Amino acid sequence: MAMVLDAFTSYVGHMLAQLAADGVGTVLGVSGEIDKMADKLRDLKNFLADADRRNITDETVQEWVGQLKRAMYEATDILDLCQLKAMERGSSTTLDAGCFNPLLFCMRNPSHAHEIGTRIKKLNKRLDYIKERSAAFNFVNLGSYLDHSSNVRISHHGNPSRETVGDFDRSAIVGDKIEEDTRALVAQIMQTGKDVNNGIMVVAIVGVGGIGKTTLAQKVFNDEAIQRGFSKKIWLSVNQNFNEVELLRRAIIGAGGNSQLAGNAKDALHRALMQALKDHKTLLVMDDVWDNGAWEGVLKIPLANAAASGSRVLITTRDERVAQGVTAIRPYHHVDTLVPDDAWLLLKKQVCSSEIDEDHISTLKDIGLKIVQKCGCLPIAVKVMGGLLRERGGLHRDWQQVLDDSKWATTKMPNELNHTVYLSYEYMPSYLKQCFLYYSLLPKSRIFTKDEVVAMWISEGFIHGNSNDLEELGENYYKELVSRNLIEPDKSYVDLWVCSMHDVVRSFAQYMTKDEALVTQDGDNDILAKLGSQKFLRLSIETNRSQSGELDWKSLQGQQSVRTLISTVQIKMKPGDSLVIFSSLRTLHIESADVASLVESLHQLKHMRYLALVNVDISVLPGNIGKMKLLQFLDLGGCTKLVNLPDSIVKLDQLRLLSLPIECMVPRGFSGLTNMRRLLQFRAHLDGDWCSLDELGPLSQLRVLVLTELENVSAASFAANARLSEKMHLISLLLYCTSKLGDDGLVKEKEGVSEEEQQRIEKVLDKLCPPPGLEYLHIKGYFGRQLPSWMMSTSMVPLDNLNTLLIDDLACCTQLPNGLCQLPNLQLLQVRRAPCIKHVGTGFLQVASASFPRLNKLSLGGMVEWEEWEWEEQVQAMRRLEKLVLNNCRLRHFPPGLASNASSLKILILVHVKHLSYIESFPSVVELIVNGCPDLERITNLPNLQKLTIMYCPKLKVLERIASLERLVLKDYTMEKLPEYMRDIKPRHLQLFCRLWLLSAVVAGQSGTEWDKFSQVEHVKAYARDGDNERKWYVLYTRGDNYKLDSNISSSAIF
Repeated sequence: MAMVLDAFTSYVGHMLAQLAADGVGTVLGVSGEIDKMADKLRDLKNFLADADRRNITDETVQEWVGQLKRAMYEATDILDLCQLKAMERGSSTTLDAGCFNPLLFCMRNPSHAHEIGTRIKKLNKRLDYIKERSAAFNFVNLGSYLDHSSNVRISHHGNPSRETVGDFDRSAIVGDKIEEDTRALVAQIMQTGKDVNNGIMVVAIVGVGGIGKTTLAQKVFNDEAIQRGFSKKIWLSVNQNFNEVELLRRAIIGAGGNSQLAGNAKDALHRALMQALKDHKTLLVMDDVWDNGAWEGVLKIPLANAAASGSRVLITTRDERVAQGVTAIRPYHHVDTLVPDDAWLLLKKQVCSSEIDEDHISTLKDIGLKIVQKCGCLPIAVKVMGGLLRERGGLHRDWQQVLDDSKWATTKMPNELNHTVYLSYEYMPSYLKQCFLYYSLLPKSRIFTKDEVVAMWISEGFIHGNSNDLEELGENYYKELVSRNLIEPDKSYVDLWVCSMHDVVRSFAQYMTKDEALVTQDGDNDILAKLGSQKFLRLSIETNRSQSGELDWKSLQGQQSVRTLISTVQIKMKPGDSLVIFSSLRTLHIESADVASLVESLHQLKHMRYLALVNVDISVLPGNIGKMKLLQFLDLGGCTKLVNLPDSIVKLDQLRLLSLPIECMVPRGFSGLTNMRRLLQFRAHLDGDWCSLDELGPLSQLRVLVLTELENVSAASFAANARLSEKMHLISLLLYCTSKLGDDGLVKEKEGVSEEEQQRIEKVLDKLCPPPGLEYLHIKGYFGRQLPSWMMSTSMVPLDNLNTLLIDDLACCTQLPNGLCQLPNLQLLQVRRAPCIKHVGTGFLQVASASFPRLNKLSLGGMVEWEEWEWEEQVQAMRRLEKLVLNNCRLRHFPPGLASNASSLKILILVHVKHLSYIESFPSVVELIVNGCPDLERITNLPNLQKLTIMYCPKLKVLERIASLERLVLKDYTMEKLPEYMRDIKPRHLQLFCRLWLLSAVVAGQSGTEWDKFSQVEHVKAYARDGDNERKWYVLYTRGDNYKLDSNISSSAIF
């Protein structure tokens, strides 16, 4: 039930109340009917919360709830038609997308009024019947969950296919047990000898969902012994709905091969994988395996035929029969639940926040231990419970209420569903439940961004209210789901941009939606039967059955009531296939190359709000697309062959998002789309038939704007007419020109820039001045001699909210902008590829006041001629700078002001800094990386330095006054002996990557020439490469009276 009655009925009731207040009932001849409907809804609402609650476990209630839901959906369809009729009369400009007053406009057309009035009467009768039936269920008034949600600290406006990867979340690691399990598995995988099968040995981790199998596999995958023991390491998230071709492609990519050249044929993919693995000792991790066919039928042959002796496969699975099917060695590694104390530590990690400190949480240990035991000490359940308790608060009575809740004892749910997730769901405010349930329908095989998810929620009516705030409100809901640990951020993205839902959580949510939604997956043998047995409202298709012809477009056409259709695979199409039958469709996300016939019927989808065409092989959109009057989100970014949009696109005046292909042109008349919030890849072209920058002027609601090919703007007046400075809601602005730089970071000879071109682009960018509220700015490919005047002096435009500034490919600029230093909230400044900047002068900082007061990270790269940086000690600046990255420049020395002012600097990274001869006196730095600095001679006086990485710095002779050094990494395959400075330092750990000859001198120990340089180090791990395998040969040393020295080097390997 993606619809939650309590929330959705409030939405419909709000719309009907608007109609009644405007006196539409009299005009339509249904005087009093709308009032009655509103009264019935108010009466129903008193016990809808109880109906929603009982619908989970009480089959007698489920039919009644289904009838009411269908009636509510019918109500929204009627009101859509009202709005469309009003728009047809040319009155849409007075409408607010968040208010439903369109019936007022129907009075001018009696036939329309009669049609709509009749439908409202019928719907009213249905509600009357539904209300009468409700008496039999003895519903109680739960006050819209006030007993739960009133204690939730987040207001109605919210608070700020599980694809796994090899990296792991350290916050989920607690206790000693996982360390013991990791050591045992590593030992099992690494064992060799005459009694060990040196063929492809399979090791299995077995355990129930959410118990930590993936986390354990990630720990093993990242173990030092594993990393050095295998030349190829591949992580594959398999999942229940794996696609054989996609699985092989990801394996090829993981092995460093080229999957594109192999096409889609399984034999060709096998050959490509074997070529990538040939003679490599390989570790393949297959996470979340549901069917042994993923190994036996897909990956076993190429590994067995190509990988080197001693290669291993590690699988994780819930089903011991899968371990048997892949012939894993016995005994399988069964993962146990956490011990109570470790479960309590994990719970504490989840609950602690800025408002609830660890010391206070520790006082609740007794009750916390009882709660984690009710969670079965299952890691995912403990994490979800932690999210719930964090929302409830830190009072003892809050935790006691959760512990004593009767829902722990619910017995009518399937045994495989987790009661902790159910309890978290019950404590969730109703507005959030719909969003949570809908998220579970998103295919696991594809990444959906935060913006895409929020747009779908809006399209379904789950987020409503003031039209101006819908995206912001949806983002708050999204953050609330993260806070409750119901969706988990992917840490390879920033700002919660991508999240995933754990299978245990997803299983519960999909169970809750079973009366409305069907999610198809590979392995489902009864998909066609399911499609034929029930009328669904939402379809999510990620099965690959289309390749065998079992699932084609005709198979879906019985689902005439569907409101959401998401397909991430190619569905078999035939001439004449159409979308017309899906007359209630509101959300369509389709990924298929052959949908030309479907696109022709798009205009007939009157209720459509969200349309995403991904990797679709179309070159034109139908000319009548402008009839989709209610369309709010249009994503065409994947339609790479689409060059021109039809003229009628400018009639879609409800559009909030338009994402365009890179080469696409927009017709004139675009200025009427004043509801636009996000406009991506807008080409600044000036062909007479196409839209130019000046048509952006009226788009005052823009939040995100991406402008490309700005070099084509012939006059600054066009840019001025875009009126960016007046767009008070704009928070992200990306201004792109086509780059004039080549791969070497220098201006291309054939792309020389004339003085006229420079002056023109300077004037254009000057007129593209952003508003004061801007938070994110990216300028790329700009070729003026100086940056825009509004960047040179913040007195012109006080960009007080700007926190991120990225500047790439500055072909002709000779200086960095002077005005940035006074930006009060700038946290990240990154400049890449600026070949004409030779000097960063005093203008970059200002003497009058502290410069860059909140800058956290500064990255300056590709400034290939930069030699001098002026900054005197008395000039206060960058007090909060934590990370500094300098790359590919000629800087001779650091300015005096950097070391004395950057008191928070923790990480310093220097790559290809050519003339730098010394690094000294950075008291706060804890990590230093120097790579390819040919003139570096001395590193001194870094008293807090803990980790030092030195790569290819041949002149470095002195390391002094680095007493806190814990770890040293040396990498240089040209050096013939260890550096002399090794005698003067005493790190605990040394990691060395060197030539085989030097490694042989290390393995000689006390009798070798290098002993005095490394014997004082507690642990040494030294490696020499062989081809692509950087750790083919190794030496391991542990200091002590009876020191240990282990190596796999043989005399034949050296000579």
